Amino acid sequence: MRENNNKIWDVIIIGGGASGMMAGAIASSQGKSVLILDKNRDLGEKLKITGGGRCNITNNEPDIHKLLAVYGEGAPFLYTPFSIFGVKDTFKYFESRGLPLVVQARNRVFPTTEKAIDVYNVLRKDLNKNNVSIKNNCTVKKINTESDLVKSVETDSGVYFAHSFILATGGMSHPETGSTGDGFKWLKDMGHEVKDSSPNIVPLAVSDEWVKSLAGVSLSFMKITFYLEGKKQFSKTGKILFTHFGLSGPLILNSSKKVDDLLQQDGLVTACIDAYPDTNEGKLEELIIKTFDTNKNKILRTILKDIVPEGMAKSIELMNTGIDFNTKVHSVTKEDRKKIVRLLKSMPITITNLMGYERSVVADGGVSLKEIDMKTMSSKLYKNLRITGDLLNISRNSGGYSLQVCWTTGYIAGNSI
Repeated sequence: MRENNNKIWDVIIIGGGASGMMAGAIASSQGKSVLILDKNRDLGEKLKITGGGRCNITNNEPDIHKLLAVYGEGAPFLYTPFSIFGVKDTFKYFESRGLPLVVQARNRVFPTTEKAIDVYNVLRKDLNKNNVSIKNNCTVKKINTESDLVKSVETDSGVYFAHSFILATGGMSHPETGSTGDGFKWLKDMGHEVKDSSPNIVPLAVSDEWVKSLAGVSLSFMKITFYLEGKKQFSKTGKILFTHFGLSGPLILNSSKKVDDLLQQDGLVTACIDAYPDTNEGKLEELIIKTFDTNKNKILRTILKDIVPEGMAKSIELMNTGIDFNTKVHSVTKEDRKKIVRLLKSMPITITNLMGYERSVVADGGVSLKEIDMKTMSSKLYKNLRITGDLLNISRNSGGYSLQVCWTTGYIAGNSI
């Protein structure tokens, strides 16, 4: 049933994710009356599952230039926002509210509990303490504007009015959490320049059965090199997670945007994994010969576990090498031994596509930063509208960078009301 709600709020926030909750907490702490409208049954649905439920809350890269370089073309626009509310401020905000943080590998920061729900609870406590009104299961249908102002929001449960509005609906990653790109459509309708979204930080789908046979195996120090029509494009070294559809893990997620660029060129995209990036072929062959010498009378299949990374023995047999793995070790030919060496240094993969929004950590796209006052997150087209988080066209890697944008832009939007 629709109703006309004639109360005029100081702030209406559309979207109750990370940036929306932060904006609401900050605006309400200054005595503003705040209403959050969210289409889900509870706030922070995506926040609760981020980082596999552990919540990589930010990245503690101490060099601001290196930190912002991760954001690509958005970097020049972010110096001012990060000077207002940066990584140190994120630490202070959560730790001062009883949630200590810990820095782990690659400067990734997590709550010491490694529970995303604890991050949610800190924000929710602030909202409750400051009497923020929350309307869940509320679907926004239309944003009404007049000249250069937003006047009201039409929903399936009524019309709501405010002096200021914050749009924080998120992008299109994990649509099951409500991030279905509604904000992009509204902003386009309002005349903003909006880059269409595409999955950005996302796993890769492959056609190779040997990769899929390793589903659940995670290898910490692998080098992967990508090729377009057999021509080398780029390499990265780090952790790879094998899945039932292909490849994931931090190394893959942070390579996906470049891989997508290759896939758009309509050529065959392949990759090779070097399981021993710190060992050249000659040294690796020496190590294998030693293993063979101490296991001469065993079947080759039974000693694969001693010469390949943990968990990969069975997959080697699926790589169509032409090697007879039932051969006794002492009968393995020099050529077959060299094949094994080359294989471990260059395991072949065919990339078919990127996985979709449902598996993406971050989807890119959003409002051009040229149309945003980055000191306040205000739209330059509508002076009482602020835009936060994944609605902004800011590319970023996995590793805490995305949530930091949410904290920064949410804080600034809430603080500038």
